[in-house]
Amino acid sequence: MTDNYNNTNDTTTEVNASNQNNSKAKQKGQKRATAAIVLALLVAGAVIAFEGYQYTQGQQTISQLQNQVSQLNAQVSAQLEQAQNNVKKETTTLQHKLDTQAEQQEKSIKSLQLAITDIKGRRPNDWLLAEADYLVKMAGRKLFLEHDIESATQLMVSADQRIAALNDPSLVPLRKAMAKDITQLKSLPIIDREGLILKLISLQQEVDQLPLANALLPKEEVQQQEVVSEDINDWQSNLMTSLKNFAGHFITFRTRDGNATPLLSPSQHFYLKENVKAKLETAIKGVYAENNDIYQTALNVTQEWSKKYFNQQSTKVKNFEQELAKLQEKDITVDYPVKLQSQKPLTDLISDRLRRSITTLGEGDK
Repeated sequence: MTDNYNNTNDTTTEVNASNQNNSKAKQKGQKRATAAIVLALLVAGAVIAFEGYQYTQGQQTISQLQNQVSQLNAQVSAQLEQAQNNVKKETTTLQHKLDTQAEQQEKSIKSLQLAITDIKGRRPNDWLLAEADYLVKMAGRKLFLEHDIESATQLMVSADQRIAALNDPSLVPLRKAMAKDITQLKSLPIIDREGLILKLISLQQEVDQLPLANALLPKEEVQQQEVVSEDINDWQSNLMTSLKNFAGHFITFRTRDGNATPLLSPSQHFYLKENVKAKLETAIKGVYAENNDIYQTALNVTQEWSKKYFNQQSTKVKNFEQELAKLQEKDITVDYPVKLQSQKPLTDLISDRLRRSITTLGEGDK
């Protein structure tokens, strides 16, 4: 029994001790939980504070980034605008080059079309029409630039022959215009300019050989010879007459009316002949210019000087003045036509036929 009692006490003691241990353990657990909660709260607060700091820093960073983005946008916009301007300039330059090339290609195409038309589309005898056009143009150049009437007339006749060879009734109006031109050219006076110039040059060369006139005296008055009368009452007059006749064998008096032309000095001889040559040279220039007033004035002055200062008894002087008189009879004035009437109708005809040929060729290609 004692042993049982002792065993019961031991068991109660162990239970109490176990309960005490359990209470202490619970207190420790509570303290630990409280510490953990406080620690968690501290950690949470630190995290919240850190996140707030990070948020503030992020806002500042975002503002900086936004400013940088704005600056970058401005730079990019400026660069983009510059690039666009460069592209526009390059585009304009390229467009200009393309337009130029297109224009050149268009001209080349037209040239090819004309060449093809010339080979394929023209009529078999159109080359005669082209020859006539060339001859008429040459006649115009000969007439208006060179004043060569003979060559212009021959060229027009040859052109009319080419038109006649076509045997085309539609060309009758053109041939009428050409006939008028030919008639007008044939009615123009033919001036032998080369012959006139050569004649004037030969007269220039003869001037040095012309003899000058001596002192020219006016004609002597015809005086009637006095005779002694048979009347004795006239003895005084007869005496005077006898004395005059006797003195006439020693001294002679002749009366002349007018002014005597004195001889020229040697230097004046030289200048006279040079002036005559200069006047003939002026006449030559008048022939070249086809100015009849200059030509006639120069010859008239030359003729006047020749009659006044050269020996009129000399055969050379007479021949010289005769040649001058022949040259004075020439009229070098020519009224040239303003234009050839057949030039424009012929050019229009060729252009019309060429245009028709090109149109026909274009329709055939379609």
